[in-house]
Amino acid sequence: MAEPETPPSLDDLDARLRAARAREEEDSGRGPESRGRPTGMGLGFRIGAELVAGVMVGVGIGWALDAWLKTAPWLMVVFLLLGGAAGVMNVYRLMRGMDDTVGLGQASRRAEQARDH
Repeated sequence: MAEPETPPSLDDLDARLRAARAREEEDSGRGPESRGRPTGMGLGFRIGAELVAGVMVGVGIGWALDAWLKTAPWLMVVFLLLGGAAGVMNVYRLMRGMDDTVGLGQASRRAEQARDH
């Protein structure tokens, strides 16, 4: 009589699953080498947040100064423009790769150095 086949071990199944996931990441471009690059949607949200945050902070500072100095609405208008300019400068720095606040510029430079070597 033939012996019944034993099912593969869980370790073997785990190893095959890890290998399949690694192949899937390589095929789809989501492998470890692509982790430092921002996605289009993520970059778009970051740009929007930079612009909105700059304007909101400017308006908040202007409003507070206007309330304190009783100069409404002049300082709010001035700081609205300054906040908008700051937001545009943040987006410019982000797009040029000079922004190191969350590691985007630094990660881009590391990726370029790795490609060069």
